[in-house]
Amino acid sequence: MKADEIYQEYNDHILLTYTRMPAIFVKGKGSVLTDIQGKKYLDFFPGWGVSNLGHCHPKVMGAVREQIGKLIHIPNNLYNPHQAKLAKELVRIAFEGKIFFCNSGAEAIETAIKFARMYGEGKKTEIITTINSFHGRTIGALTATGQEKHQKGFTPLVPGFKHVPFNDINALKAAVTDQTAAIMIELVQGEGGINVAAKEYVQAVRKICDEKKILFIADEVATGMARTGEIFAYKHYGTTPDVMCLAKALGGGLPIGAVLVKKELADVFKPGMHGSTFAGSPLVCKAALGVIKAIYAEKIIKNVKAQGPYLMQKLNELKSKYDIIKEVRGLGLMIGVELTIDGTAIFKECFAKGLIINCTQGNVLRIMPALNVTRRQINKAIHILDGAIEASSVVIPAKAGIQ
Repeated sequence: MKADEIYQEYNDHILLTYTRMPAIFVKGKGSVLTDIQGKKYLDFFPGWGVSNLGHCHPKVMGAVREQIGKLIHIPNNLYNPHQAKLAKELVRIAFEGKIFFCNSGAEAIETAIKFARMYGEGKKTEIITTINSFHGRTIGALTATGQEKHQKGFTPLVPGFKHVPFNDINALKAAVTDQTAAIMIELVQGEGGINVAAKEYVQAVRKICDEKKILFIADEVATGMARTGEIFAYKHYGTTPDVMCLAKALGGGLPIGAVLVKKELADVFKPGMHGSTFAGSPLVCKAALGVIKAIYAEKIIKNVKAQGPYLMQKLNELKSKYDIIKEVRGLGLMIGVELTIDGTAIFKECFAKGLIINCTQGNVLRIMPALNVTRRQINKAIHILDGAIEASSVVIPAKAGIQ
């Protein structure tokens, strides 16, 4: 199909739930995407963090090729060896517990919500989340999300949720009641603007949960699988959640989610209480095993710890140059650049120049390159971003004396 035909088919036959950029991509390798015209783009926001290892990583592709000719899917009332192996690997690199497999981040959150309600035995039903959080678009996950703009038009929502300010332990303490079953937080708010949880805040959450017998649920859908410089973000905080939700990068591009619960809590769910038709298939589990293998064999965490600070440094150099950059913040290779202006024009100019990033909350440029990104690729991205800021018609003049 030609480009015009593809655009027309989208217009005619696909619901307009996304604002799409004007390019049609046909190939990807590492941090580079190629469009139908042959133009190459440096992808610094690969699939909302799904492709943590870049596009078509050899270990993931090898695992998929090996499995796809043998067995793609079987139901979960049958056993498959790759699901068993993946569960064992996740427990090994995280904490002692048991796994429920699903297909997406939203489904993982829905699982955690149901688990918390069952843990509360019908007596404790409240779940506390934070303002500016984003937990997904299914109705339970949407209710958990602390942003009214995403909930508009979808009421009535699910009862039993409270939203408190992020990193405000006093507000959290005030919200806890005898009805509270769980506290659920993102350790780094992604869509909310790359807001990083303070270490003392997370440790205080853990203490409250221990004292009140409340579940601490960590939404690691975006932060999991080494994005922040640890295999899971909770490892930065010297504490462990009771329940952890994973998805995005776990499958290396294939749809998979997982919920890990501490072993002493595993009996909360009984047979028939929860399920998922497509979850944990031999194919996606084999791909996820390829992801874990690559992360450790290729020393991906070491690279994140090296390249994350370097990218932050280069972005802070731009902050020194341009008054419109208010703050650069993040953890590992999950970084936000907060602007004093709307970031849409800069985001679009980057795209036109061959750099894919994201703009969230209107004024935060979200930059999340593949975790095997090189210094050379970072330098190229910074050069493009610098040019995009300079070219934007809404830019405040550069600071005097800085070239």
